[in-house]
Amino acid sequence: MGMNARILTTATLFATLAGVLTAKAADSQMLSLVMPDAKVIAGVNVDSAKSSTFGIYLIAQIQANATAFQQLVTLTGFDPTRDLHEILAATSAVGAGAPTGIALARGNFDVAKITALATLGGALTETYGGVTIIEDPKQTNGAAFLDATLVVAGDIPSVKAAIDRQHSGQSLSSSVVTLVNQWSGTEDAWVVTTVPPYTLTPPSGVPTVPGLGANAQGIFQKILGAAAGVKLGTTVVTTVQATADNAEDATTLASTLQLLVNIAQMQTGTNTDPNVTALLQGLSISAKGTLLNIAVSLPEAQLQQLVNQAHKTTQNAVRPHVIRKK
Repeated sequence: MGMNARILTTATLFATLAGVLTAKAADSQMLSLVMPDAKVIAGVNVDSAKSSTFGIYLIAQIQANATAFQQLVTLTGFDPTRDLHEILAATSAVGAGAPTGIALARGNFDVAKITALATLGGALTETYGGVTIIEDPKQTNGAAFLDATLVVAGDIPSVKAAIDRQHSGQSLSSSVVTLVNQWSGTEDAWVVTTVPPYTLTPPSGVPTVPGLGANAQGIFQKILGAAAGVKLGTTVVTTVQATADNAEDATTLASTLQLLVNIAQMQTGTNTDPNVTALLQGLSISAKGTLLNIAVSLPEAQLQQLVNQAHKTTQNAVRPHVIRKK
């Protein structure tokens, strides 16, 4: 797609990495535009990232290493670190083939300038329901600014359906809205499923995950729903919660996962990396009723070290090897 796609891609990357310090419930207008049959819904509140030490650290990493980020600011004046407030994404079609769904972003947008630059870069435009959709040359994906503070992007049928939902009144069920508000109101970045995770097949090209789709085996098929969230602070806490069919299954799941963790601890017993040790020590697994709860707590400073290690590993992997002549 044109410039608009790069804007959304960079903004999404920033928000996903940065997270926030103070959570608040998801924007109700954005939530009303999500398809009623959504299977996976995720969101990030970006507003407080600037006051989070870890958020500031990640912003600095992005600014220092992403040329596209600098081009975004220079060409459009849109700076995600300043102008982006919240992101919400949803899909009702998780599986093989091209991904479909929508991503909504709340922010401050110079719509005229962004549209002009996108068109100059080869994007097409279409008016639908009184709204201009900026589309890639193949008219596969698009983005529409519903006003100067709200944009919806995705495959064009999904974008048009979201535009229609402004007036149709079709929206998520009250139970799903309650679930979303629960997680978005307490976590800084979050994701929920409205269907059993084993029914979800990762899109092509995405690494397989045990317990999903064709990889679902045994006890993992007992999970009826799942959600996860990340909370930033002096200690970064990642929480995962799964709902089992009954209390016995929840207990069995907890025992199985704890066994896997114990095996991992035995295999890394001679590992002197303090970050790995802290990660394993900060992990807790428990069952309460039909709920399986998993939490990982890691000091902010050690999380920064892990990010640095991952960055160095990536750099070494892509760095060309030079054969020196003797």
